[in-house]
Amino acid sequence: MSVRPKLISSAQNPEVKKIAGLKKRRERRKSGLTVVEAGAELRPALAAGARLRTLYYAPDLVDDADREEFLSHAEERSLPVVEVGPEAFAKMAYRESPDGWLATADLPDGDLADIAPGPEPLVLLAEGVEKPGNLGAILRTADGMGADAVIAVDSVVDWGNPNVVRASKGMVFSVPLASAALEETLAWLAERDVRILAATPEGAVDYTAADYSGGVAIAVGAEHSGLTGELAGAASQRIVIPMLGNADSLNVSTSLAIIAYHALWKRQSARA
Repeated sequence: MSVRPKLISSAQNPEVKKIAGLKKRRERRKSGLTVVEAGAELRPALAAGARLRTLYYAPDLVDDADREEFLSHAEERSLPVVEVGPEAFAKMAYRESPDGWLATADLPDGDLADIAPGPEPLVLLAEGVEKPGNLGAILRTADGMGADAVIAVDSVVDWGNPNVVRASKGMVFSVPLASAALEETLAWLAERDVRILAATPEGAVDYTAADYSGGVAIAVGAEHSGLTGELAGAASQRIVIPMLGNADSLNVSTSLAIIAYHALWKRQSARA
């Protein structure tokens, strides 16, 4: 390899402190960067065209195959490479058992104006979702079933949260996404004739009987409080996943995955 990495050994190095600081949202917003950690996230991030800024690796942790792969990517993209000592990498890493790879990348923030869905889109709405892991899992669902967009409505979590990046398995860089206020979201949907199906334990329509034709947005709400009355009130149908046990609902990302894949099946069956 012709890549000649810069070397950092001290955990007190300013660059190490900067990367560690990206755990905080204000530092991510200030720098415009987030962290992509581990080979399992770097590969799809690279495939999705994520704008990586610097690649860091700890030689004692990586295996030879990964070293060849990622340093080749870095060389092809003229990406700066930094070799990091074990103590310094431990300070930078977010995982308890890191595999020795970490990169900085541009924040994957998006605006509604940047999303241009085709006719009759299928959109996923996550209103007020609080847990980064759930938002990341929703992105994996969106990528897997080919959603036209994911919109975080009045979100308390930013797309660049490293735990969102981690839970999405890098799909945060491949799925069309945006963060927007509820009023803006409702206007955007109305302009495109996209109906809202609101998933709620109080729904009157079994999700298997819902109408998924045309432009549809499937909406789920915050983990503890669910959808707001305003968003639920804007829905053409309030749908529910039947619960046969004592729990009244499923995890928010699980609920959305079940409904979204059923919607995909219904839409594909109607076109067959």
